[in-house]
Amino acid sequence: MAMNYSEKVMDHFTNPRNVGEIENASGCGTVGNAVCGDIMRVYLDIDDDGVIQDAKFKTFGCGAAIATSSMATMLVKGKTIQQALEITNKAVMEALDGLPPVKVHCSLLAEEAIHAALWDYAEKNGIHIEGLEKPVSDIGEHDHGHDLGEDEEDE
Repeated sequence: MAMNYSEKVMDHFTNPRNVGEIENASGCGTVGNAVCGDIMRVYLDIDDDGVIQDAKFKTFGCGAAIATSSMATMLVKGKTIQQALEITNKAVMEALDGLPPVKVHCSLLAEEAIHAALWDYAEKNGIHIEGLEKPVSDIGEHDHGHDLGEDEEDE
């Protein structure tokens, strides 16, 4: 079955932005999906004013997982913690001009990896981030109630 990926998805897959690690990151979050085997790790550098100065990622997964990681790190750079928390999987998909229904879970991974990195930051600094829930390591562990494609279960 051929996948119809947007030009933006293909661009972020073939030329991913923000690949790598941040040494002494303010927050680092790792999530995966046991069903497809994708693993995504996001690193955040957050300044004293709570603004994300840098974001990097390392992803083991398909092209859509790499593209969503790349886009998610671009979307959070320069944002406050609260603004970053509001970036949903849907926002990541829209910024990439969409994903095939069976790849929607990749955008959920990106959202959860950002949340996991923010959780790590909060834990390290002994703070509470309003609206942030404890992340799961496998996105299959809980239902977000997000807009999943109908074919999501068929993978």
